[in-house]
Formats: sequence, C-alpha cells, structure tokens
Amino acid sequence: MNTLLHSEKESHGGAKPQHEKKLNHEEALGFTLHHLSPIIGTEVHGIDIGADLQDETITFLSDLLVQRKVLFFREQNISMDAHIAFARRFGELEIHPFTANNESRPEVIHLANGPDNKPSIDIWHSDVTWREEPSLGSILRGREIPEVGGDTLFANMEAAYDGLSAELKEQIDGLYAIHDNSVFLNAMRSKGLSDAEINAKSKEFPPVRHPVVRTHPVSGKKSIYVNTTFTQTIEGMDLVEADLLLAKLYQTAATPNYQCRFRWAKDSFAFWDNRGAQHYAAADYWPAVRCMERVTIKGDRPV
Repeated sequence: MNTLLHSEKESHGGAKPQHEKKLNHEEALGFTLHHLSPIIGTEVHGIDIGADLQDETITFLSDLLVQRKVLFFREQNISMDAHIAFARRFGELEIHPFTANNESRPEVIHLANGPDNKPSIDIWHSDVTWREEPSLGSILRGREIPEVGGDTLFANMEAAYDGLSAELKEQIDGLYAIHDNSVFLNAMRSKGLSDAEINAKSKEFPPVRHPVVRTHPVSGKKSIYVNTTFTQTIEGMDLVEADLLLAKLYQTAATPNYQCRFRWAKDSFAFWDNRGAQHYAAADYWPAVRCMERVTIKGDRPV
C-alpha cells in the first residue's frame, strides 16, 4: 500500500505543515491533497471522478480512504450515472430498503430537507449497521446546498478507540452489541403504513449482533463500532449497565480531536469509510433547503 506520508521542503527551506504533506504516489497521478485535520479527512484536487479512471488511481484512492477515513472532491459536475459508475469501481452497490431511491436508478438515495421536511440525521452514526454486512462506504453528493450551515462532521473511530484507557479497552474487547432498524420501522408507522408491512420489513431485516470493537478488514486497526442510531444494547449485559457503557462509547465520536468538518458546495462529493468512521449531518440550516444524493457500496461482516 503506497500511502506513507513524506515531507517536502518549501522554497524557503522549511518543512511543509502536516496538512500539506503529500502521498508518495500523488504527484505521479497529478493530484494535490489537502488534509482537513491531522487524522481524518482529505480533499483530493486535480481529479475528475466522472472520467474512466485507471485502476492505479482507484487503488490509490482506496488506500487513501483507509488511511484518511473520508475523501472529498469538489467541483465535480458529473451525471448521476457517472456517480454510480465511480462508486461501482470500489465494489458492489447496495440498495437501501427504507429510503427514497431514484425510480430509474435505485442505487441512488435522495436526501432532501426543507421547510416541509425537517432533518433528522443530526446525530453521530455509522450507516446501516442493522445489516449483517454493513456498507463499506458511501459517496454523497451535494445537489442543493444552503447558503449557511449544513456541514457534515466525520469522526475517526479508530483514533477514538486508541484514546480509550487500557482498562476500558479490556472491558469492551470481546463484547457484542445488538443493532436494529427500529428507527426506520417507527418512521414507517408514523407515515401510516400497516402493521403487516412493518412486520414484513422487521422479519426481512431482524436485529443483528456486531462486535463492540471492530477490526478493519484492510488495515487491521481496531475501532469503536457502536452508534447512537442503530445500537440498542450489549449482549449478555444488564440493560442499565449496558446503557451506561454505550453512552460512554457514543460520546467519543463527539471529541473534536478525532473529527473533521466539511463545508459543502454544489457538486462537492464526500466518500467515507463506514468501517472506521462515523458522521453527523448538522441541521443548523433548517428551514433552508439541502438536497443530497448518495450511492452506497456493500461491505462485509464486522469482526
């Protein structure tokens, strides 16, 4: 994996700051990288993600994603089909069974909020952990962006795990948590869907168990793998005790030292590693309009 950072010298002889250092392979591919924080988030400039990219470029981006957890691409005025095609270069795509998908392109999820649809995802989470095999990652596009607000925050949950005390690491290693999709089932109920429809979805996607500490399938690094949206309790633990432990683990995502924050613009894209990062979509823009499109890549079973 060709992702070791190296220092370059400024013309005046000083070392470049960390956020401007480059990956070894970057110049050969014609890219410029800008790191949003020391441990998470990198803007990739000089790339057209709608082009027929070389395999070498896809490998570079895959490696960079594992290292930096979320990549950003600005000024990408590409078609919806190109968005799908770019995502497909990283793996098989999944179709979300609960959200509003494009009729002709079901791989694309529409996320639109405005005066009549208040946002509800302003909470730290990993995507679809109620699946037996949660997604590898998602590629989100900004279609209509509010003049102010609507940023997305990302947290490196590997760094969050590293920041735990030795005692807490020992306590949670080997534990399993229960995840479910009750948030979507409740939304179905509030929209007036029948009990039969809700029960059918519940049976199709029953609760699952995942390790509280996940090992990344590529890097081998450990991360905290519970989230406030889909995690319900810890298997085999008293409910009160489990809630207290989960609250402590949830709070780690809110630590600024583990985060970056992305300011959206029209045709900006964010590609995050769902296996080792969480995200939070700020709802401070409401009732202004914010419209996004997301394509999601299938993942594997957490271990």
